[in-house]
Amino acid sequence: MRHPCAIAVLVLGAVAATLPLSGESQQPVQISGTERLDFPPGGTIHINGSYGYLVVEGWDQPAVEITVTKSLPRPGESKTKDQDRLDGVQVATNRNSATELTISTTLPSRHGDWFPFLPPSKTGGVATEYEIHVPRDTRLAIQNRAGYVFVNGVAGDIEASVSRGDIVLMLPDSGTYSIDAKTKLGAVSSDFDGSVLSRYIVGQEFERTLVPPSQHLYLRMGFGGITIKAVP
Repeated sequence: MRHPCAIAVLVLGAVAATLPLSGESQQPVQISGTERLDFPPGGTIHINGSYGYLVVEGWDQPAVEITVTKSLPRPGESKTKDQDRLDGVQVATNRNSATELTISTTLPSRHGDWFPFLPPSKTGGVATEYEIHVPRDTRLAIQNRAGYVFVNGVAGDIEASVSRGDIVLMLPDSGTYSIDAKTKLGAVSSDFDGSVLSRYIVGQEFERTLVPPSQHLYLRMGFGGITIKAVP
């Protein structure tokens, strides 16, 4: 006859054998891809439907380089389903013309192929990070769902709209800028002089008008902040 303690050890060992290793269960699932396109300075790039962490950097090359990383913080029931969730978030480029490019993010439809005209579903738990390099004189038009938008070293006009999150621009302090920035819920912070208006109870509006402006900034935030930094 076995001792009760020995039976308990055998039972606990059998249960532990059916559980996944802690390292396996916590390992994130991640895929990354890079696309590079020839693109002339002075063109316009539209970034539509992005979410998560978006970084746009200006550089001195006549090309656009887009690196997108999609990840699941926690794996699901199977690798196949995890891969389907990652593939459901699609990032595509479309060459509108020789000087205009669109980078769009599409989410999976909650209704499948039966009702494609209905609004898309949520992200399915897929986190995204975008690292985009553009010619320094590029004009940007960003429509971001939610998240963090960071733009550095871009000398063209910048238009950015975010539903919730943060917008941060890093601009040379020697430049001249016309700024129109507004939040519905949040603050606007600028290293450049301008007029601060509080038309909303919790929102803020910042204006700076120069004639003629060398660079126009049009920034809109729903819930979050806008920060404009002057870089020596």
